Amino acid sequence: MTAKPSQVASPAVTSGFTELASVDGRVTPTGEATVPMKDDGLYRGDGAFEVIRLYEGRPFALGDHLDRLGRSAAAIELEFDRGALEGEIAALLAAAGPVDGQLRLIVTRGGRRIAAVEPIPNHAESLTLATVTYSPSIILNGVKSLSYAANMQASRLAKARGAEEAVLVRPDGTVLEPPTSAIFWVSPSGELRTPALEDGVLESITRDRLIKALSVIEGSWQVDDLRAAEEAFLASTTREIQPVAAIDGAALPAAPGPRTLEAQRAFAATLGQELRELQ
Repeated sequence: MTAKPSQVASPAVTSGFTELASVDGRVTPTGEATVPMKDDGLYRGDGAFEVIRLYEGRPFALGDHLDRLGRSAAAIELEFDRGALEGEIAALLAAAGPVDGQLRLIVTRGGRRIAAVEPIPNHAESLTLATVTYSPSIILNGVKSLSYAANMQASRLAKARGAEEAVLVRPDGTVLEPPTSAIFWVSPSGELRTPALEDGVLESITRDRLIKALSVIEGSWQVDDLRAAEEAFLASTTREIQPVAAIDGAALPAAPGPRTLEAQRAFAATLGQELRELQ
């Protein structure tokens, strides 16, 4: 009997480590870190962020995440010193040691550069989804801004309906993405599908790796196409590859199914190769 792989490719997450934060280069325990009150990053959610997975202290795809942070900042006309931030990240990771967790990066309108080492959220082996109607702000398409209140409310709406996470759907029925991840599903014809970037979904780093490793059809898909899926999974920095067990109360035939297991193996291979290159 073939053993079923873990829902993620990573080692166990380090527990009990001290959470550290760097604010403009000053490293302290996170609970002691401070930023000035008068910052529109706090007042108005005016800023950009990234979350990066740490494997034994090594940040996965750091360059790609910093590039996306730069694109997000440029889209909202926010300047930050990337070189200074890179130096502060290195100092923070040296202080944190070889932990398995996540690295959060924030740049604010008030000029703050923030980096924090955190535990990753606990993700179950699979999860259930509910579709939530969502009208995206066109001028923020593709931007990881600090204005995530609508995304978080979508998750709460899905939980109120008995699901564990939302999948955002435009008023015209076009599938977008869950609030903090990308979604893939297998159509009845056997195609592995995901929404196209042109529909306004985030250019996910994990999504990018999977599209390069697998045969994936990007397109504009109606919600009924998603509901007819044979199997589905979410992909993100912290989830890696997480099977979906049900959508809008209808159980999927397989969770994980063969294409989800293929995606887990493909991502594990990509992850292993890129982490070896960091050694």
